[in-house]
Amino acid sequence: MARAVNSSNYYHRLMHWLLEEDQQAREAPYPKEQVPHQHAWWQVMCLTGVDYFSTLGYQPGIAALAAGALSPLATLILVLLTLFGALPIYRRVAAKSPHGEGSIAMLEHLLPWWQGKFFVLCLLGFVATDFIITITLSAADATAHIIENPWIPDFLHDQAIAITLVLIIVLGAVFLKGFQEAIGLAIFLVSTYLLLNLITIGVGMFQVFQHPTVVMDWQQALFASHSNPLAMLGMAVLLFPKLALGLSGFETGVVVMPLVQGRDSDTEKYPTGRIRNTRKLLTTAACIMSFFLLSSSVVTTLLIPAAEFKVGGEASGRALAYIAHHYLGNGFGTVYDLSTIAILWFAGASAMAGLLNIVPRYLPRYGMAPDWTRRTRPLVLVYTVIAFTVTILFRANVEAQGGAYATGVLVLMTSAAVAVTLSSRRHGTKRARTAFGAITLVFVYTTIVNIIERPEGIRIAGFFIATIVIMSLVSRVWRSTELRVEQVELDEMARQFVTAANQTTIRLIANRLNTGDIEEYYLKEREVREDNHIPASDPVLFLEVQISDASEFANTVRVKGVAVGAYRILRAESAAVPNAIAAILLYTRDQTGQIPHAYFGWVEGNPIQYLLRFILFGEGDIAVVTREVLRKAERNPELRPAIHVGG
Repeated sequence: MARAVNSSNYYHRLMHWLLEEDQQAREAPYPKEQVPHQHAWWQVMCLTGVDYFSTLGYQPGIAALAAGALSPLATLILVLLTLFGALPIYRRVAAKSPHGEGSIAMLEHLLPWWQGKFFVLCLLGFVATDFIITITLSAADATAHIIENPWIPDFLHDQAIAITLVLIIVLGAVFLKGFQEAIGLAIFLVSTYLLLNLITIGVGMFQVFQHPTVVMDWQQALFASHSNPLAMLGMAVLLFPKLALGLSGFETGVVVMPLVQGRDSDTEKYPTGRIRNTRKLLTTAACIMSFFLLSSSVVTTLLIPAAEFKVGGEASGRALAYIAHHYLGNGFGTVYDLSTIAILWFAGASAMAGLLNIVPRYLPRYGMAPDWTRRTRPLVLVYTVIAFTVTILFRANVEAQGGAYATGVLVLMTSAAVAVTLSSRRHGTKRARTAFGAITLVFVYTTIVNIIERPEGIRIAGFFIATIVIMSLVSRVWRSTELRVEQVELDEMARQFVTAANQTTIRLIANRLNTGDIEEYYLKEREVREDNHIPASDPVLFLEVQISDASEFANTVRVKGVAVGAYRILRAESAAVPNAIAAILLYTRDQTGQIPHAYFGWVEGNPIQYLLRFILFGEGDIAVVTREVLRKAERNPELRPAIHVGG
């Protein structure tokens, strides 16, 4: 018995620890609303850089494996797309979503009703793909740098999966304890890593100048496979989508906008200083990354034998580390490995923080998240388990996960391009519309090619989309009878109506607005009084709720008082009629101190049909659902507004 009691205590303590209010909401790097600390744009650039710049750890190797001798040319096309495609797009996104909403928010309102919600859910699936694969791919590449270091014991060389899982466990443990915003650490990691890469690439370039035969060998390899420069260019255009990993980081750069320090003259609606500094952040990061992408591609392609890029080769997933060890010695190479491992691990932390902020930003507003998803620790456990599964499925292979990562990145960038193009149609010049339309076509092409050649990415994204949609719909149905109203606001006339009714029993007749004339209210009042035996001397109010957008979940109900002849009507709009009526009844009770009575008519028809109408359209069997909402909102029956049904 004592053992059972102890087990129960341990269980309750564990659940309390998992669900308690933790520090994550105040310490997360991407807070939704007010930001306690803002930083210079270059400091925030380092925070985004742990994700963006860390791709140098594996990008050159993946590029060489995908494009071979054409890697520098394909990388040049990628750089041009970065500077003249992605950068202009996200500079425009920064202006349109200055509070960190990102490109998804720009697209959220393009489609009305449920279509818009499902569209966002699908995009969230690609966001999950991007961030989850960032965690697993970064951890896998950190593992590659660990086991390929010459000072590491031989018995660890066959433990890639185990080491990767340990890194993910450590990452999850950090977030379970409470992730603190560490821009100082990001600055140190990014500056150290870029400096070591600059030294490594500089030494590599020196070796190329010292041994010009490597350039001749490269030229021979090019012309052996392709007869003329035009054919090379065409092949590079076809191959560059495989290098799309080098485009990551732009979406994160926009999401962290609330952390960017602006000017004292900034307004909450349009913080021009923050927008200007974020554009500096994006431009500087893109220029730095473009330089390193192109130079690293040249150095690694010319100096590393092609066989070493393949799985099992010394340069697999760690091409620049190969250069560091080979030309600067194992001491410098080990320092480079440690720096790469650290920044790759911290890139996973950035991705985890992004995931933890995606759910609170969208799903609770849609009513599509269970209550426990508002807590950090349960979500960390879920994401860690998913990362475990992905790592095992891909056997901690960097190149094998590249397609899934690229799919998530490219879909988000394509959605941003579409959003900016549509925005420019309303507010831009013809030249801007043409330019953004062309960029969108390039991203669409790149995304389609990547999906066709590496379908595992869309399969993983499809899994995430299906999971999010199913969980969201289940949550929406489960929470449909919650009160779902954040606030009730009455205008002056409506307040006068309620105050006057407070002199007697407060009686509200629920009415579906039709013609809105005197005859409609006369007939409705006579019917309700006869069915419910209401004395003719007792005054009544009419309550009418019209559907605004049934796909929304929680909203503020604004009640307007309207007089039609001698009849007094309270009119409101809401996402769901029963929930709004329940909220207004509770508000009336709290304001007047009296228990209000609401009167409804019976409905005839299939109850399943009415249930679906309530879930999808916010209507259905109003009386029954209103009573259930009131029952859940007010547990004490004596304080609960009364519901009467007649007819």
